[in-house]
Amino acid sequence: MTDVAIIDYGMGNLRSVSKAIEHVAEGRRVVVTSDPAVVAEATRVVFPGQGAMPDCMRELEARGVREAVIAAARTKPFLGICIGQQMLFEHSEEGDVPGLSILPGEVVRFPPAESMPTPDGGHLKVPHMGWNQVYQTRAHPLWNAIADGERFYFVHSYHVAPAEPDLCAAETEYGLRFTSAVARDNIFAVQFHPEKSAAAGLQLLANFLRWAP
Repeated sequence: MTDVAIIDYGMGNLRSVSKAIEHVAEGRRVVVTSDPAVVAEATRVVFPGQGAMPDCMRELEARGVREAVIAAARTKPFLGICIGQQMLFEHSEEGDVPGLSILPGEVVRFPPAESMPTPDGGHLKVPHMGWNQVYQTRAHPLWNAIADGERFYFVHSYHVAPAEPDLCAAETEYGLRFTSAVARDNIFAVQFHPEKSAAAGLQLLANFLRWAP
């Protein structure tokens, strides 16, 4: 029995994700896989991703794991990371492509840099890259032992815009206040990279491994 299945569809930073989870796994079996059968029998699932949304959606289909991801997101503890969060929604402006439609809402691009001035007369850069604060909008087991306003590592040009406000679990400021984490039932998904976010990221991953939604 696999305790944690990390979905491999050729687009994620899989080594960093797997190493971070193994670090806090406390003996649990962690497997990187594109086998739908392994995903189906796993106790919990991690869905990472990086790159362009159209490429990610195409590879997910081509590797035959799309339906396994949808089933996992409906039935077991499920953590989406970066594009793995964005793909859960209905549609993305990036490439004008449909997502998995597991959660209601859109994926939208940050405004042009010139419309996001900084106090020193400069402009914020897109992509949003580097450390930024994450403000928790409601309590959740994955925030256990993580301070409100803790800093996590981001790399993205698009962000989710949930259609239902109660999906939002955290927000971040970058020219505007955007949703940086969502949660519903057995799903928790983040725009930032916990595997690159030092102690706070490891704490979130440890919380996921203990989570019993």
